[in-house]
Amino acid sequence: MILIADGGSTKVDWIALNDKKEELFRVRTLGLNPAVVPEEELSNRITNTFQLLNVKDEVKEVHFYGAGCGTPKPVMILHNVMKSIFINAELHIAEDMLAAVYASSGNNPALVCILGTGSNSCYYDGNEMHMNVASLGYSLMDEASGNYFGKQLIRDYYYKRMPKRIAAEFEKQYDLEADTIKFNMYRQPNPNMYLASFARFMFEFKTDKYIKKLIKKGFQEFFKCRVLPYHVSEETPIYFIGSIAYYFGDILEKVANKHALSITGIVQRPIDNLIEYHRENIN
Repeated sequence: MILIADGGSTKVDWIALNDKKEELFRVRTLGLNPAVVPEEELSNRITNTFQLLNVKDEVKEVHFYGAGCGTPKPVMILHNVMKSIFINAELHIAEDMLAAVYASSGNNPALVCILGTGSNSCYYDGNEMHMNVASLGYSLMDEASGNYFGKQLIRDYYYKRMPKRIAAEFEKQYDLEADTIKFNMYRQPNPNMYLASFARFMFEFKTDKYIKKLIKKGFQEFFKCRVLPYHVSEETPIYFIGSIAYYFGDILEKVANKHALSITGIVQRPIDNLIEYHRENIN
């Protein structure tokens, strides 16, 4: 049995294949970002999922692509956790950026961007990824990501920059007490996931002028920091992965056009494309 997993900070999509690469089942767990989730919790999120626990001894290969897996230390943490669960499996752990590449451009050169709970980008030359800058996560970077927009919404609410009508709706949907926010931000695990939960509010009010302006500003910042430094031409294919890009694709396209660039494709959930890539390219 082979397990293939595409993991962001919020969730991980798992698909099990047999030796003929036929799908056996699929399941979703909470995010497994080893850079922010404690080791014990990483283990619990896997073993508390019946479908995975039930087949742990049968799994021969795990191909895991995840947020937070871009540097050696967190990769080793996740490797040790998985090795203690999938004891008979050969483990392959790579960052989610590589899954984004495989799910969009495949083996073809392209600029590939992620706009989900976090954000990132790379240029793929057909063989290797080239990162313009290392990602330092939700506190310092992650422009135009879910946690970026969650942070902006909370700040605008508290600084009273949010229109009253929108603020009233925001209050109905979230506990905005200062103590609640500080507890979740500074005393609980996954503050990036907590911030990103506020970004869902934008989907409901995506036609509102305030929300559209907020999104546009975030996308402009992302292009400034994560797209333009690659100096790609208008012929370069550009792909985006993630729900933020998917639901606000019209605004994203307009921002790209202002820089004489166009978006080749947007993939909301890359797992199905990733499976096809594995079936065609990986033995």
